[in-house]
Parts: sequence; structure tokens; C-alpha cells
Amino acid sequence: MKTLIELYDERPLDNVLATEVFRPQETVYICPPEIARDSALKASLRQYFKLRGCKVRLTFVPVSLVDAAQVERKLLQVLASHEDCAIDISGGTDAALFAAGAVSGRDVAVITYSRGKNAFFEIMNAPYARNLPCGVRLDARACLMMAGGELLQGREDNRALRSRLGDIDRFFGVYRQYRKVWNDQITYIQKISHADDPSLRAEGPRAGRANNHAVTADGGLLKALADGGFILDLSMDEETLSFRFSDEMTRFWLRDVGTALELYVYRSCLKSGRFDDCVLSAVVNWRSSDAKAQAVTNEIDVMCVSGVTPLFISCKTCEIRTEALNELAILRDRFGGKGSRAAIVTAASASRSRRVMLKRAAELNIEVVEWDDLVREDFAL
Repeated sequence: MKTLIELYDERPLDNVLATEVFRPQETVYICPPEIARDSALKASLRQYFKLRGCKVRLTFVPVSLVDAAQVERKLLQVLASHEDCAIDISGGTDAALFAAGAVSGRDVAVITYSRGKNAFFEIMNAPYARNLPCGVRLDARACLMMAGGELLQGREDNRALRSRLGDIDRFFGVYRQYRKVWNDQITYIQKISHADDPSLRAEGPRAGRANNHAVTADGGLLKALADGGFILDLSMDEETLSFRFSDEMTRFWLRDVGTALELYVYRSCLKSGRFDDCVLSAVVNWRSSDAKAQAVTNEIDVMCVSGVTPLFISCKTCEIRTEALNELAILRDRFGGKGSRAAIVTAASASRSRRVMLKRAAELNIEVVEWDDLVREDFAL
């Protein structure tokens, strides 16, 4: 195969996987006019294949994918002007597939990909694609790039985190013990410390306000943090409190309410051994060519990839709202498409209203992980 003809699909994986596997000299996309005009998306696809080591020339042929007759004419033109062609019918609209069927009687090779079996199959004239397992393994950066996005630096240094997995386990142990007071206590610590103080000190009155009500620093929590090595030089009496954060990363952990839960989910995904890539705080720029100041971004609390299947995870210390489910579904569909997974994790205690949320999550095909599931010994996503 020298030329691969792709019927463009809204599912990003269907637009790149055959090129990854068969490595043609040229991939021709039969695509809607707006895609052919989208210089940012085309640049992102070219960057994707460069990242993946695929030396392929990309050509974009504009046509209405709901007009079978137009698609058939374009296909015939491409077949006439290119040699050794194969048509991949893994994606595309019904009209595009009908048109591909109309030209397939001309000794054209036709292939497809099965997500369920993770393999390519010969439809006709393509013995090289006969029951061919797909061994492609992606990372988070590539998954976003194939959809026209870009992975930006998040709030956490993922390389540094790999050397602190034991710290994460101990940190979550403290969180688990003091979960019910954690949000107020972390908000209180925010008030007596500064994010950029080089001394790493926190000091202030023992009593204060957090989340619109009175809060007193919890001595048990602070001693547990000191015993775990997360804070140093703890000094506390009935009136005042002072300590130092052990380092800048720990200071960030103890000044952000949701970090303990996110760290544990990230750690659990790594520990499971099921994923080829795990990223904590994956910030995605929806348009990879946008200037950073103009970028439209979202943060994915944890993003993992197993083979060609991405998993988008949202972590909540509070009850899950419909807005959070909708946002997660949009991110999954935009950057993963059909076959990708989404999960939302909550550390909040169960409430009567949760049945409504669970129903909505099921409608959106979002997995829900509740606290009792999270703390099981065999927990894994």
C-alpha cells in the first residue's frame, strides 16, 4: 500500500490508526470542506504523525460527506491519480461508506478496524490486513494532538511525582483519616500561608474562619502531617500555630483542597499497571495552534491511556453536579470519541440526591467511583 484513503470521521482515532499501522507514503483524507480549511487541525495531525515517527504526506480532499454521489466522484479521482491505494472504512458517514462500496468493485483494497477486537480486517483485496492485531500504544499527548489539541504543563510536575509515590500513599492516609474536616482545614491553612513565600512558613491564630464559618486548627491532623514529614517545626498552643512545609510541592498539596484525592487516583492508576501513560493535572488547549494567551483550556484531573483507549477522570471532594458530568462528557467525546472512557470520583458522603446524579452519569456513559469503592483494597479503574 502506497496510498491510504481515509473517510474522515469525528472520532479522532479512526483518522490516524490505519496510517500508524500500515505506514503508507501518503494518506488522503476525504473530508468536509471545513476540515480541509482548518489549518490548525491539519497542522496538529502532521505534528501527531511526526511525533509518532510516521513519515507520511497528508492530503485533504474537500467534499460533502452527506452527498454519496460527490464522495464517489472524489474517490474515483483519487484512485485514478494515485497508485496502490487502499480505502479505510473504519470511519466516515453512511453516505461516504455507500460511496466507498460503489467504487470497491474496481479491484480496490478495502480495510476496516474493529474496536472490540482491536484488530484490522480485510474487506476485499487486502490480505496484508487480514485479522491483523493492532499493537499501537498511545500516550496522553498523542491522544490530544490527534484531535487538534495540545497537552500543556499542568499544576503538577509528573516526572517529580514518580519519585514520591510513597509520599502520596502516606498523604492519602492522613486525608482518609481526616476526610470529613479536610476541606475546612486546608482552607484554613491557605489563610495562614502564602503560595510563594521562600521560607515555606505558615503561622497565625489557632482559630479563624474558612468556608464562611468558624474553624479551629485540628491538632490531630497537624500532628499526623508532622509525623508523616509533610510539615516541620510544628509549634501549637491554644492561641497560635506555626510550622514549615517540608518543600514547595508539599506546600501546594496542603494549599489545594482537591489534591489529596487527585494524587491518590493518579497513584492507583499507576499502581494498577493497566495503563501505558498516566498524567496528573492534564491541561488541554483545545486548539494547539492558539497563542497561549488566547488558548481555550480545560484541566483533566487525571488522564490515562491503555493502548489506544484514553480514560478521562474528574475528582470531586464534594457531591457531583450535573454540570461536572456534562463537562467531562464533552471532553471525552471531543478528544477521545467512541470507545474512550470517562470516570468521575467523589469523596463526598452519599446523599439522597445521588440517585439522580447516578442516572445522569449512566445516560452519559460515565463511570462513577464513590468513596466506598475508592478505599477498597482492589480498587482499580
